[in-house]
Amino acid sequence: MNTIPQGNHPFRSNQVRYADYVMPFLLFLCALVSILTTIGIVYTLVSESIAFFKQVPILEFLTGTTWAPLIQPVSFGVVPLMFGTLMVTLIACCIAIPVGLATAIYLSEYATLRVRNIVKPVLEVLAGVPTIVYGYFALSFITPVIQTLIPGTSLFNALSAGIAVGVMIIPMVSSLSEDAMRAVPSSLRYGAYALGATRFEVAVQVVLPAALSGIISSFVLAFSRAIGETMIVTVAAGATPQLTANPLDSIQTMTAYIVQVSLGDTPHGSLAYGSIFAVGLTLFVITLILNIIAAAVSKRYREVY
Repeated sequence: MNTIPQGNHPFRSNQVRYADYVMPFLLFLCALVSILTTIGIVYTLVSESIAFFKQVPILEFLTGTTWAPLIQPVSFGVVPLMFGTLMVTLIACCIAIPVGLATAIYLSEYATLRVRNIVKPVLEVLAGVPTIVYGYFALSFITPVIQTLIPGTSLFNALSAGIAVGVMIIPMVSSLSEDAMRAVPSSLRYGAYALGATRFEVAVQVVLPAALSGIISSFVLAFSRAIGETMIVTVAAGATPQLTANPLDSIQTMTAYIVQVSLGDTPHGSLAYGSIFAVGLTLFVITLILNIIAAAVSKRYREVY
């Protein structure tokens, strides 16, 4: 009885040939969609912003200290919005980076497999909580606690929003940092133990420097996530675009302003409408710069095993 060898089966050959030609094309289309989407976003931001900057000088926009686009006389100095955004982001990072890194060190170097299998899913659940929930948590729980400890604190304040954003990005820092630390070869740990190092010394002086590129990337990614956060700062930080260094005052961030104007009756083509895209473009450029810095740092300190 004649049989066809499995490796030379005609149908299998046709399937392989079909996949060789079609799948690369489909994968290219998926990549092209991502590229075209990015180009479309950049084009929309730039084209609308150009129309805005024809009426408002870009130098005045970037250096002005008064933001009042909806109140006469109008003023379009974006510095208060940038300062408010930076304040909330720094508060969030001061909470998320130490706590997230400590959590990553514990999960990577100290926790047993059973504990890790419990703690990590809990962190993933924390990351999946809608941001609007964090916003009302900040407004109804964190702010009253701050007002109890520091009387005179405004109901809407940067500190409460920053704490809530920090709690939200802890899972991002801890998960990515822990993945980077667990990617470090065990031979480095065993070598340090053989030299008499303690577990803490191994974690801090061996594993942490070896995973530095991944850890820094997680920090910058969390920083970018905090800058772009919208609902928490909209609910908890307020809508007062003032230039203040007091985190107990009400402020307004760039994303909160975009939400405020987008939900209003802003006429299409007006200066206030154009300011949405100008602020969005500024936020996009800041995030792009952070990503470039993260890529450069990761490349500089990248360890290949």
